[in-house]
Amino acid sequence: MKTIIIIGGSKGIGHAITNTLVNSNKVVNVSRNAPSLKHANLTHHSCDITQDSLPDIKTADALIYCPGSINLKPISRLSLEDFKNDFEINIIGAVKSIQQYLPVLKKGNKPAILLFSTVAAKLGMPFHASIATSKSGVEGLVKSLGAELAPTIRVNAIAPTVTNTQLASKLLRNEKMVENITERHPLKKFLNPEEVADMAAFLISDKAASMSGQIFEMDCGIVSFKI
Repeated sequence: MKTIIIIGGSKGIGHAITNTLVNSNKVVNVSRNAPSLKHANLTHHSCDITQDSLPDIKTADALIYCPGSINLKPISRLSLEDFKNDFEINIIGAVKSIQQYLPVLKKGNKPAILLFSTVAAKLGMPFHASIATSKSGVEGLVKSLGAELAPTIRVNAIAPTVTNTQLASKLLRNEKMVENITERHPLKKFLNPEEVADMAAFLISDKAASMSGQIFEMDCGIVSFKI
């Protein structure tokens, strides 16, 4: 049984990952709010990643950093604070977590780190300037740390398209918007968080032992295809 640290495992994709992993792993969740899930293998630490010191955790075999943001505005309405806030959540929080838990990860069983990007880092989309900038930084971090920490720790990221979570609720707030987003994707669907959780579970598992420094597009075809 491995010990998995999940930063932001109480909501959305993070909660789905917690739910997927908790039956066969010890899961340590670090987030502002406790998950609704209760399980003997689950430990929770209340912490605001952008403000608080991270808890001391003695052992870990994987670190999954889930916090993200969807801040969609025209460039003329994006303030410098918007860019700073997105960078703080997506980059600084990830770096802070990695630096905190790197010593214990190095002692772990085939350890891995998993971060999250977005399809907007590769597919230019209007109003995504701030989040695409931050998530592009995540992809650079994955490549750099994957090289630096090899062969001890694998580092990868998932870049999902629109996922049916509370974070994306403004994009899916009515039937017409759901229909439009569905039609934009060549596979005529968007993601549910359980799909992303299954990919996360695979990437931190020994089955992905040969994969590091990779960005895995879960795009329902929107980046890969023009149909």
